[in-house]
Amino acid sequence: MEYVTRIFFAIILAIAVGYFWINVRKLSRNINLGRDIDRSDRPAERWKNMALIALGQSKMVKRPVAGLLHIIVYAGFIIINVEVLEIIIDGLFGTHRVFAFMGGFYSFLIGSFEILAALVLVSVLAFLARRNIIKLKRFIHSDLKGWPKSDANYILYFEVVLMTLFLLLNASDFWLQQMGVSHYTKAGAYPISQFITPVFDGMSTATVVVLERTFWWLHIAGILVFLNYLYFSKHL
Repeated sequence: MEYVTRIFFAIILAIAVGYFWINVRKLSRNINLGRDIDRSDRPAERWKNMALIALGQSKMVKRPVAGLLHIIVYAGFIIINVEVLEIIIDGLFGTHRVFAFMGGFYSFLIGSFEILAALVLVSVLAFLARRNIIKLKRFIHSDLKGWPKSDANYILYFEVVLMTLFLLLNASDFWLQQMGVSHYTKAGAYPISQFITPVFDGMSTATVVVLERTFWWLHIAGILVFLNYLYFSKHL
């Protein structure tokens, strides 16, 4: 049964990555339809602008509060997805927390990811409130109605679901570790999800294992769906 699960995961992963690659090729083809421009001048300035604007998202910090929230979401999204590598390896080879051998550094990483996930959740909920409850003036212009508004909300909903699943996955995993269940290696630090684990008290081990696997599958499936949604989003 374990081999069947691993094969199924490999197929799903291949389909998702393959579809993403097809869309990347389409995007590249469309960009290459444009006329070539000589951009060899001012290399230092161009590299600086790319670092500050494209990578550093400097335009987001013109408003201090909104800028800070954007930086949290941006940094959290990039850093937390480092853990996707471990999920993929575990899914393909049937391992569990394959990077646990890193010991204290692994605990530091997982703990940092959890704190970032919580900060991302708070930031995203603030963004949703600004757009849909408070309705700040700059978000209710006519040119932001329809798809632009829906797309922004979809991205935020994705973030809420993915971060929540990440914390639930860790909480159920941590509970199983504490119970000494085989295959669930004691590894990692859980500064946030440890407060969720009491939810599983009173449940049978088998039930929590099913929940942990469900959270795992939903989390990686959500990441793959999100990956392919970005092609259609204005956030690409």
